[in-house]
Amino acid sequence: MTTNKTVLEWVDEIKSLVNPDSVMWITGDEAQLEGLRAEAVSTGELEKLNEQLLPGCYLHRTKPNDVARVEDRTFICSREKENAGPTNNWCDPREMYKKLYDIARGTYKGRTMYIIPFSMGPIGSPLAKIGIEITDSIYVVLNMAIMTRVGDRVLEALGDSNDWVRGFHAKCDVDPENRYICQFPEDNAIISVNSAYGGNVLLGKKCFALRIASYQGWKEGWMAEHMLILGIENPRGEVKYVAAAFPSACGKTNLAMMIPPKYLRDKGYKVWTVGDDIAWMRIGKDGRLYAINPENGFFGVAPGTNAKSNFNALESTKKNTIFTNVAHDLSNNTVWWEGLNKDLPQNAIDWRGNKWDASKFDKNDKSTCAAHPNSRFTAPAVNCPCISPEFDKGEGVPISAIIFGGRRAKCTPLVYQSKSWENGVFVGSAMASETTAAAAGAVGVVRRDPMAMLPFCGYHMGDYFAHWLEMGKKLGDKAPKIFNVNWFRTDDEGNFMWPGFGDNMRVINWIIDRCEGKADAVETPIGFVPRPEDIDLTDLDMDIETLRSILAVDKDIWSKEAAEIEEHYKKFGDKLPKELRNQLETLKANLK
Repeated sequence: MTTNKTVLEWVDEIKSLVNPDSVMWITGDEAQLEGLRAEAVSTGELEKLNEQLLPGCYLHRTKPNDVARVEDRTFICSREKENAGPTNNWCDPREMYKKLYDIARGTYKGRTMYIIPFSMGPIGSPLAKIGIEITDSIYVVLNMAIMTRVGDRVLEALGDSNDWVRGFHAKCDVDPENRYICQFPEDNAIISVNSAYGGNVLLGKKCFALRIASYQGWKEGWMAEHMLILGIENPRGEVKYVAAAFPSACGKTNLAMMIPPKYLRDKGYKVWTVGDDIAWMRIGKDGRLYAINPENGFFGVAPGTNAKSNFNALESTKKNTIFTNVAHDLSNNTVWWEGLNKDLPQNAIDWRGNKWDASKFDKNDKSTCAAHPNSRFTAPAVNCPCISPEFDKGEGVPISAIIFGGRRAKCTPLVYQSKSWENGVFVGSAMASETTAAAAGAVGVVRRDPMAMLPFCGYHMGDYFAHWLEMGKKLGDKAPKIFNVNWFRTDDEGNFMWPGFGDNMRVINWIIDRCEGKADAVETPIGFVPRPEDIDLTDLDMDIETLRSILAVDKDIWSKEAAEIEEHYKKFGDKLPKELRNQLETLKANLK
């Protein structure tokens, strides 16, 4: 419990609104959490899995109408519509508070109100922030206990401060017609109603860690970014850290937990995972940019995760993990999903709770899948075999390079370095990826997703770009170098030309060498590209000519790209910083 007046008043306000039968403060005590797990098993909300094969692991199913984030139901409720910008849904906060309170009123009757104090980042870290989530879902409590640091220690760290985020969730009837995920950046508040899916109800995740925190960072002079944080240790024991932003389906988690190729491992290279999804970055006392992962776990997509694609992610799920909407293999009381292995379970329950017929499975027909395509695992970060020794320290790690990337078949070279911080912000602001078969609609359509923040920026994206430029001015010559990568160049038959996965380490090593002034590069109209001989191809079945072709910059393709960037920029109107417009004009001139 706490004596913080701002907390107690808010808790009382929500309690009187929702009318619960009982109230439970989450203390972080393992006995309390174990009691909640047992209760969830008794009601069927969770199913206990094989204790020998998957100790401490559980399976949960959501309703079929509630399986993913709902962008069309997600709102930024700023007092002025202009402040939400052209990339967000907006509603007047007074109107939305009334609507949400009317939907939630009385819905905790017959239920328990759980109050979860949580810290984003190590408790007490100068880079951390505190939130309190009220929910009527045990599933939310148990996931938040994995994804964040929860309990009494958080309240002790908060003391009497009013610097905390108010998160209120009500399952209601899980009615998609009345489902809303709303952020109120100016009030430090989040309200989610009529969903029970993790991405909409674990309010520390995208809602706080990106939408609210990006606004806080803008106002307070730091950055909240949709980025992995990775440490590369060389044979001399020196570790350099990079942060990287990719849209979905571009290998973010794979890079975060990458295993170096054997010959580099034999030399003594190691990879350390600090974070797989979100980075909070502040300027440290020495003037450099320092990053923490505000989360304490991984909320990963299960399908496609296997020992080959991401060994470390799979290992992370082997204990104390909650699986959501995967298949239940009854033969040994474990879980299965498409891409885990080739052994289709013959006695399984699918994600909807029905008997699954493996003989009818067609990998091209999602309706025949045993696991939902967006099924998830919530796994403690401490389970990851390559979790960084810096993960829990709270001081943050110094970032040498920031990497942007996307899926481009012909346009973007394997890797290039921006010419300056300003040019790097331009590269990030124009970031794009081509749609895959995983997304609804046409394949190969270019979607602009600036800094991979399109669904997550809590304010006007023009102001967001300006904030990036301002951070660069403050960092001066200590700013990280900015790069762009593309693991997805294809040949004329549509085959990927770069092997990807662990071999991406070869590109990361060049990036780090560039940051340290140890590698050469060739200037092109778009930035600095490696000489082919500077990317290490040892033990790789690739010739130098193929490498040369995926480092090539085609001026005709880039002229078309520049025209598309110009169109993309129009939506930001007068808020687009003039520096970015100048960067676009420079690119067009370079291409001539």
